[in-house]
Amino acid sequence: MAVLVMGYLGYGRYLGRYLRLNDSTPTPATQINDGVDYVPAKAQMLLGQHFSAIAAAGPIVGPILAGMWFGWAPALAWIVLGTIFIGGPHDFMSLVASIRHKAASIGELAREQMSRRSQMLYLVFIWIALVYVIVAFTDITAQTFTTVAENEAYGPSVVLSSFVYLGLGVAMGVLLRKRNPNLGVTTAVALALLFTVILASTRLPQSVESQLLKVNVKSWEIILVAYCFAASLIPMWLLLQPRGYLGGWFLYITMAAALFGALFGGILGGFKLQYPAFNLEGLKSLMNGKMVFPVLFITIACGACSGFHAIVCAGTTSKQIRKEGDTLKIGYGAMVLEGMVAVLALATLMILPAGHPATKGDPNFIYARGLGDYMALLGIDRRLTLTFALLAFSTFVYDTLDVATRLARYILQEILSWKTRAGAVAATAITLALPLVILLTTKQKAYLVAWPIFGTSNQLLASLTLLILSVWLYRNGRNGIYTLIPMVFMLVVTVWSLVLQIRPFVKQVATGAAHTPDVTIGGICGLILLVLSALVVVEAVQILARLRTAPRS
Repeated sequence: MAVLVMGYLGYGRYLGRYLRLNDSTPTPATQINDGVDYVPAKAQMLLGQHFSAIAAAGPIVGPILAGMWFGWAPALAWIVLGTIFIGGPHDFMSLVASIRHKAASIGELAREQMSRRSQMLYLVFIWIALVYVIVAFTDITAQTFTTVAENEAYGPSVVLSSFVYLGLGVAMGVLLRKRNPNLGVTTAVALALLFTVILASTRLPQSVESQLLKVNVKSWEIILVAYCFAASLIPMWLLLQPRGYLGGWFLYITMAAALFGALFGGILGGFKLQYPAFNLEGLKSLMNGKMVFPVLFITIACGACSGFHAIVCAGTTSKQIRKEGDTLKIGYGAMVLEGMVAVLALATLMILPAGHPATKGDPNFIYARGLGDYMALLGIDRRLTLTFALLAFSTFVYDTLDVATRLARYILQEILSWKTRAGAVAATAITLALPLVILLTTKQKAYLVAWPIFGTSNQLLASLTLLILSVWLYRNGRNGIYTLIPMVFMLVVTVWSLVLQIRPFVKQVATGAAHTPDVTIGGICGLILLVLSALVVVEAVQILARLRTAPRS
C-alpha cells in the first residue's frame, strides 16, 4: 500500500505535469451544466461516486479468484505494478482527454483522433463488454441475496438493507438538490439510519426470512435488471451521485476494517498468513486451461487495470469535473484506491489455509468472512459484521450496474443516432435484453461463466483505449510512450487469453459435439471481440504510420 501511495505521489504527479493540467481552463461540466448529465460536483463527492462506480465487485472477486488459482504472490505483484504503470495512467489520461474534448466519450475520441470507422468498431466493442459487465455483476449480486452460510441465512438481511440503501440515496439526492443542506451533516444522518437498518435486518422474524429465501437467484436477476432499467434513465443527481457518494463511504469503511485486520489481526486475533504464495497444486491442475500467463491478468482485471474505467471516466465522470486539477485525484487517485481494495481483498484469502471449506465457495463470502473476522476483534457481533460486509459488497455492484447500463445506453444511442427520450428508453431496453437472456439460459453460476469473457473484453478494451490515447498524444506533439508500452503488453496477454477461451467453441463446432449455451455464447462473443479488436488495431497502425510522415500539430 505504501508503494501504491508512492506511485500516486511520484508517477501520478509526473504524468500530471506531462499533461499540463490547468485549473483556469473551463471544463464541460461548468460550461454546459444542464442539470441532468452535465453537473459540476465537488471533488470530494465526485471521488466517492467515481470510486464506487469503478470499484464494484471487480477488485474483490478477481484478486481472490486469481489468488486461489495461482497463489497470492503473482496476484499481489500484478495488482501493485499494474495499478501504478498501467491502470492509473489509463484512467487518468482517459479523463483528461475527455474533458479536453467537451466530455467526449472514448468512442467520440476514436472518431476525432482516428476515423468514423474506428469509432463504430470501438462502440460495438464497448457495448458488448458492458453487456458482460451487467451479466457478471447482476448474477453475483443475486447470489449474495440468497447467501446461506455457516447455518445462517444472510441473504434476507442484505436484501432489506439494500432496498433501504437505495431509498436513502434517492432521499439524499432530492434533499441536496432542493434544500442544499450541509453535506457532512446529511451524510452522517444517512449513514446512521443505514447502520440502524443493518442492525435491525439481522433480527428479522423467521417468517420474513423464509419468504425472502423463497425468491430464487433467477428471480432476483430479473428484479435487478428492472432496477438497472429505471436507474439508468433517471437524472444523475437523483440517484447516481448521492447513492455513489454513500457507496464511497461503504468502500472507505470496509477498507478501514480490512486495513485494521491486515495490520493488527495477527496480534489481536492470532491470524496467520496461511494460503500459499504459489499454489503449485492449483497451477498443475490449471495448466490445460488457466495458465498464469495470460489468465492471471484477465482474472484480476479491475484490481490492476480496467477498460471499463475509461468508459466511466469519459462517460459520466468527465461531465462532472469542476477543474482540471481534480482529474489527478479522481482519475489516478481512484485507481490507486482500487488497487488497495484489491490488496486488502487478497488478504482475506491469505489468512485461510489451502483447502479451507470457504475456498470452495464464492469469493464474495470469502471477502465478507474475512471482514467479519476482522471486525469481530472489536467485539462486534459476527452476524452483524457479515451482513454489513455482504451489503457493502452489494453496494459496490449497484454503482457499477446502473453506471454500466447508462453508459451502454449512451453508446447504443450514439451508434443508432437516437437522440430523443424515446430513443433512450428503447436503447436501455435493448441493452438489457441480451444480459437477461444470458442470465436466464445459463445453468450454472452465470458470473463464473461470464467472468473470463468479462475479464478479457475488459482488458482488451483497456488496450484499445491506450491505443486511442497514444494517437491523441501523438497528434498533440507527444511521443505517447506512457500509453504505447502498456498498450502492447495488455494487447498481447488479452488476445492470447481470448484465443484460449474461443478454442472450446471452435472444437465443439469442428467435432459436431452437442452445443451448450455457456460455450456457445462465450465462443460467439469471443470471436466477435477478436475480430473487432483486430480491425481497430489495423486502423490505428495505419493512422500512426501516416502521422509519422506528417508534421505534428
